[in-house]
Amino acid sequence: MPRKTSAWKQWLQYLAVQCLSTAVTCWGPRVNLALAAVAGRVFFRASRTHRDRALANIAASFPHWKADRVEAVAEASFVHFLQLMAEIYFVPRLVHPHNYLAKALYDPDDEGFALLNQRKPVLLITGHLGNWEAMGFFLAVGGHRVRAVARPLDNAMLNRWLLRVRERRGLSIIEKWNDPLVQIVEALDRQEAVAFIADQNAGDGGLFVPFFGRLASTHKSVGLLAVQLNVPVICGYARRVNDSLDYHLATVEIIRPEDWACHRSPQYYVTARYMRAIESMVRSHPAQYLWMHRRWKSRPRHEREGRPMPETLRANLEELPWIDSAALERLTLPSPHTSAG
Repeated sequence: MPRKTSAWKQWLQYLAVQCLSTAVTCWGPRVNLALAAVAGRVFFRASRTHRDRALANIAASFPHWKADRVEAVAEASFVHFLQLMAEIYFVPRLVHPHNYLAKALYDPDDEGFALLNQRKPVLLITGHLGNWEAMGFFLAVGGHRVRAVARPLDNAMLNRWLLRVRERRGLSIIEKWNDPLVQIVEALDRQEAVAFIADQNAGDGGLFVPFFGRLASTHKSVGLLAVQLNVPVICGYARRVNDSLDYHLATVEIIRPEDWACHRSPQYYVTARYMRAIESMVRSHPAQYLWMHRRWKSRPRHEREGRPMPETLRANLEELPWIDSAALERLTLPSPHTSAG
């Protein structure tokens, strides 16, 4: 549930955001992206907690990288995160149905877009890579019926303002605390696409699947919906390619019902496979990933209690075609970076 914030704090936060919003309109996107880049570098130097977490996460995910490359990618990810704030403000103002095809760059033979064009129910999956807000927005502007699942902000006034920004061009939002399952099923019944940012830490009760060589707690809902409703899962991203706010949209993988039919735990297979797709996206563009978030914070029970990996989990991992014996052995070891993850 959203955290409660006092009314006066909500007002102060709302006024601060509106003042910043007004100031942003004084310059175009290029100037704002440049200013955000400066702010990102300052944030990287000033916030030791976030910096150390990002450095630890990158070093653990790319163990063969040298320290200077780890630091360069970490700083670039902070810059990207602050620039993302400016992008979220400008994209709904600059992009409309008449210039959509010029701003959204994608392969006309992309299988994900072909599947969306069939107007059948699908689940759309992305991670905290590139501009996850822009992905659903561009699809909605392009005429696709998309509903995005999002966590509401704790500040109710800011949340209403952000909803207006998100829905300006037709993107519909399903808030996580407002009977989301009912709304998701209804949307799929209407042959709509439902979009998720699917790489958040899911706590001790999540499904622990591989992500950059470590088990990561992942929400069960996407895999459960896909299997129970027999709908395909499209994994993709939207990535800014220049300071004119042009974006590259791409499908990385499509998980279809026939892919999980033969697995002993279809839900685990779907969850592990879309996290593998997100890992592939991040490996291609690591500087545009949100490395500061606590992706590996929660640990499986057997790690917390110092016990061997349960046979059920081992069996699920052994069924994943991309996990060989060496990878499985690494996954059985306790994560050395739990405090930073």
